[in-house]
Amino acid sequence: MSVIRVGNCSGYYGDRIGAMREMLTGGDLDYLTGDYLAELTMLILGRDRMKDDSLGYAKTFVRQMTESMGLAKECGVKIVANAGGLNPAALAAKLREIAADQGLEIAIAHVEGDDLVARADELGFGEVMTANAYLGAFGIAAALQGGADVVVTGRVTDASVVVGPAIAHFGWGRDDLDRLAGAVVAGHVIECGTQATAGNFAGFTHVDMSTPLGFPIAEIADDGTCVITQHAGTGGTTTVDTVTAQLVYEVGSPLYLGPDVATRLDTMTLSQVGPDRVAIDGVVGEAPPATTKVCLNAFGGFRNSVEFLLTGLDVPEKAALIQAQMEAALAEGTRPETVEWHLDRTDTPDPATQAQATSLLRLHVKSARPDPVGRAFSDAAIQLALASYPGFSVSRPPAAGTPYGIYRPAYVPQTEVPHVVVHADGRREDIAPPSATGANHPATGAETDDSPSQNLPSAPLAEGSAPLGEWVGETVRSPLGRLAYARSGDKGGDANVGVWIPADHPARDDAYAWLVGFLDDATVRELLPEAALLDIEIHPLPNLAAVNIVIHGLLGEGVASSTRLDPQAKGLGEWLRARDCAIPSTLLPHHVAEAAL
Repeated sequence: MSVIRVGNCSGYYGDRIGAMREMLTGGDLDYLTGDYLAELTMLILGRDRMKDDSLGYAKTFVRQMTESMGLAKECGVKIVANAGGLNPAALAAKLREIAADQGLEIAIAHVEGDDLVARADELGFGEVMTANAYLGAFGIAAALQGGADVVVTGRVTDASVVVGPAIAHFGWGRDDLDRLAGAVVAGHVIECGTQATAGNFAGFTHVDMSTPLGFPIAEIADDGTCVITQHAGTGGTTTVDTVTAQLVYEVGSPLYLGPDVATRLDTMTLSQVGPDRVAIDGVVGEAPPATTKVCLNAFGGFRNSVEFLLTGLDVPEKAALIQAQMEAALAEGTRPETVEWHLDRTDTPDPATQAQATSLLRLHVKSARPDPVGRAFSDAAIQLALASYPGFSVSRPPAAGTPYGIYRPAYVPQTEVPHVVVHADGRREDIAPPSATGANHPATGAETDDSPSQNLPSAPLAEGSAPLGEWVGETVRSPLGRLAYARSGDKGGDANVGVWIPADHPARDDAYAWLVGFLDDATVRELLPEAALLDIEIHPLPNLAAVNIVIHGLLGEGVASSTRLDPQAKGLGEWLRARDCAIPSTLLPHHVAEAAL
């Protein structure tokens, strides 16, 4: 069966700069891809473009290509990346300059049409800085089929940079839904780089992390199945659990919607087929929605913050004193529209160090105008230094107020979004939207990685497993993480936590049966009190022995405006794993169960 090897060299804007060269020299590849975009990145690139309209693309990609473009040509590896951001045409032109300077004959194409900011009023977006629709993979495929050695895009779905090469190589059409869905899964696994090879992995203590982690590779077959692997001799590892960690990252319901295909995340099967080799098969695809998602970033106003250090005894009283003093000071001037207080009790009894004696009281302010959160706010905090609680201290002096952005999604018909390939010779090719779409998909449904919720039937439990919500036998108090792994992340203002039973658990079916019954709505709200008043969805993923929890609104108006200590929810899963629960002793490792008794 024909197979292509598609590697990744970037999971975000700012990832390891040498990864492109490492991937090109580390072993055989047919395609090398990179993901440089996120909601926050689009805001950063929008600011770049406001300062200089020739910018708006990922400048680190230019550095990588300056070093490695000739090497890729020599190796016969085609490059596909979404590094074009808000200005893929300018990035393509810059790459052509570099190729000319180096005497290289390289065909560079780009994909555009996603930028809808000029049509914001027409489409009802309001006043926004950026408005970018998520395009699919068929434009990338057309560029490759047209002879491109390098394809750069604006905002496409993260997996599209992987799906496009598969379409181009195998000649798949719009109706090859299972194949497309399989490639989407492959793309979702490798899009975040080393997160698939033990980066940010809850089981990291069982992995040799002494050398830089290798970037992942998807070996994609003509039937849409794939094997996830990495170059021989690179750091980290590729296992069922490291791949599962990425599969449950930043997803919503089991129906993962995209502009090319709706992928059923509850149908796949993972198996370890060799060292650092995980096979994925059985993925089912359905017709895509008629709409696609649009990432909107708007100017939110100005913000500032100060973090008071409260040390020793009487922490609540100290917090109350400085809060009352600051509130009185803010009332004397123009009060910011938003004033938020967060007390983090990080102190411990009988502290052996001053750090163990210290709690954090964080004050965040926001305003539509800079003055209320500027010098007056900073002065109010510092002028209390000798007139407030004993041990007054701040983690850093308050600075000037800074602008911030807010994120929100919108949804438009795919027929309203241009999808244009600009080939290396300048020829423009329009890519038609899918003609068949899923009638049962919600009107707003479009994917990136945060598909709208759908109540889908879940697969049955393994035969012989305990019924949901029931368990007979002794339980002990233990952190949930002694039984389960987790991975969490952000999508706009929402957060998700995927929790799963490790693949090597000797009674994995029974452990999963307990987990899926235990993590109900009431229990999640109890374990994560910050989510107690928010909308929560819980989706079982039996084939992965996983449960996906989506918490709507935890991050407010998105990462750029969030005031949480962890604004991207990257540590949310580790917090959940640290919570003590009543876990059946027979499901825990023997030494953990014994210690808990």
